[in-house]
Parts: sequence; structure tokens; C-alpha cells
Amino acid sequence: MFDLDLRSRKPIYEQLVDKFKELIINDVMQTDEKLPSVRILAQQLTVNPNTIQKAYRELETQGYIYSVKGKGSFVDGTAKKVSSHEVNKIRSDLEKRLAEAFFIGITKDEIYKIIELTYEQIGGGDKDD
Repeated sequence: MFDLDLRSRKPIYEQLVDKFKELIINDVMQTDEKLPSVRILAQQLTVNPNTIQKAYRELETQGYIYSVKGKGSFVDGTAKKVSSHEVNKIRSDLEKRLAEAFFIGITKDEIYKIIELTYEQIGGGDKDD
């Protein structure tokens, strides 16, 4: 279910957050679907339960999941409703990254290819577009 890169500089909990967000956004995990318990997921991934708990806490803070005391954590259906603030933040981050890419010599054509490849990888359209 999860491919964690233990040698990555990115913390394990952030890798988990990113993976869960990807699964939720791409409808692999459905609204109100129960997430694995902290203990079970920690055993499966052989990581500290505190790491899983931190990832779940972050996902809840970001609005992707909700917790029910004594029942567990579930996918929040409102997570797919993106706020304009979030869209503006992503736009701003993307503009900064594009400026950096141009500065280091990546061409506009290379960036278009990266965009097309990423779009295809997430299932965002026909390959004939």
C-alpha cells in the first residue's frame, strides 16, 4: 500500500501524509472509509506508532480525515472541496518553482513535457489529447 523511502530526507510522517492525500484525492479511498488503525499500520510498515499518529494528526489538521473517539480515523468527504486559499497557495508555490526552473536552465518545452507526463500519471486525461 505504501512505499516509504527510509533514506529520503523527507520525514516518514510527511511521506505518509502525501501518500494518503494522493489516495484520497484520486478516489482510491472513499468518503467515510476507515483508515488502518495506528497500531496495525505501524506494524505493517515497521515504523513507530507515534509516526503514524503524527501523520494522522496532520491529515486531520489539513481536513483530509476525521477521528471518532473509540472508532478510528475516516476519510472526510469535504476534503475534496478545495478552498480558494489552498488553490492560491499552490499557484504561488508553482510560480516560484517555475521561476527557479527557468533560472537554472530548464526550458519551457521541458516543463510542458513534465506537466503532460504528470497529468497522464495521475489519470488526468486521454493520451490522445
